[in-house]
Amino acid sequence: MISIVQLGTVDYATALRLQQSLVEMRKTGQIGDTLLLLEHSPAITLGRNAKRQHLLASPDLLEREGVEVFECDRGGDVTFHGPGQLVGYPIFDLREFQPKIGAVEFVRRMEQVLIRTCTDFGVATQPSPKLTGVWTSDAARPAKIAAIGVHISRGVTSHGFALNVNTDLRYFDLIVPCGISSRPVTSMRKELKQALPLGDVAKSVGRYFGEIFASDIQWTSTLDALFGRTVGVPLKIPEELRKLHAEQDVFLA
Repeated sequence: MISIVQLGTVDYATALRLQQSLVEMRKTGQIGDTLLLLEHSPAITLGRNAKRQHLLASPDLLEREGVEVFECDRGGDVTFHGPGQLVGYPIFDLREFQPKIGAVEFVRRMEQVLIRTCTDFGVATQPSPKLTGVWTSDAARPAKIAAIGVHISRGVTSHGFALNVNTDLRYFDLIVPCGISSRPVTSMRKELKQALPLGDVAKSVGRYFGEIFASDIQWTSTLDALFGRTVGVPLKIPEELRKLHAEQDVFLA
């Protein structure tokens, strides 16, 4: 069973603390596999492999644009999160799948979820043989429509994917997205020349998570409704997350 929680707009720092709380609950068996679906207020995130030179904007420009910057413990380089983007954070215990799922297979399955979702709305996409994420099916110059970066600790996943649905792509001018300067970034809105209801895209994502991970799906709108009580969120600053269980962790993007 995968429980899907739709959270609306959540600032990035809160999402980091929430993920860490849920990861610990998953490790101790207090919850089952859980997928958080949400939007973020504007934020640039630096993964464990991020290069500072890939953050192109000055602190003053970021402040004027209302964009926060965070270091985090996912794999990968620099990316942007913001309104109009569907972000998914699977908190899964990969050891409980039969057969057990490895890190690379987990990422490939998420790519397939997003590819099938894009297909539902008429956007042709594909994976890249050498790069993580989902790309438009443009042989001449494929554009990235979804980024993926994960952290796996003792078999339990966190972080996940960001699918550009109605995202304002001008924000990506502030960075070198995922450290790749040779390929553009796109959105479903740009490809279709119209905006899409984010809730409809979320439903498609949830359906394909159930199919591709061969699990039943349970939808809920709040964490309290899911767990029957308030979920405490430990007040850990983002930098501390980079130091947790380093010897056990896998970072992949």
